[in-house]
Amino acid sequence: MPYQEALELQKRLVEQRRAGTIGDLLLLVEHPSVLTLGVRGDGGRAHILASEGELVSRHIDVFETGRGGDITYHGPGQIVGYPIIDLDPDRRDVHKYVRDLEEVLIRVAGDYGIEAGRVQGLTGACVGDEKLAAIGVRIQRWVTSHGFALNHTTDLSHFNLIVPCGIADRGVTSLAALGCTASRAEVETRIAAHFATVFDRTVVDTLSAVGTDA
Repeated sequence: MPYQEALELQKRLVEQRRAGTIGDLLLLVEHPSVLTLGVRGDGGRAHILASEGELVSRHIDVFETGRGGDITYHGPGQIVGYPIIDLDPDRRDVHKYVRDLEEVLIRVAGDYGIEAGRVQGLTGACVGDEKLAAIGVRIQRWVTSHGFALNHTTDLSHFNLIVPCGIADRGVTSLAALGCTASRAEVETRIAAHFATVFDRTVVDTLSAVGTDA
């Protein structure tokens, strides 16, 4: 799904969730190569290492997103998760929400024998000094959007275009680079299962929940 389409879809679903016409959703998508900026400072624009000409030649767009965090890369082989959930009234804690997203990703990695964890002062899931999954969220009146990006079979060389998340002294890794051979569909199933457990939800048919006109 092109990134602009995902932004527009999230906006519509956030309004529908706030109005109560849909339930909580977890969108799992894959984007063409794109760089996305957060809302902190210049959003991470200063952390783009590639020239404008190089980005144009490689057909890589740059988007301002409205989410938290710094610059990151999305592209083929990456599983991007956008939870559209209402945290009101029982989960109105932004810090806990981010920690819970991290917990989901840590558990998914653990399913494949990969010991991921948190780094104090940072968000996301790391394996040693390398980031496996990034997190950047937006919460409007306690309805969430944006979310996480888990590197599955991602071409990690694309992260050389930027200083990932604005952190110069840490690398980036993927499930595949760490020896995981699971298919995308299998990993997505594990993400949904752990998300349901951590957030005390039940997995249902999301296509029916969203509807074809979402």
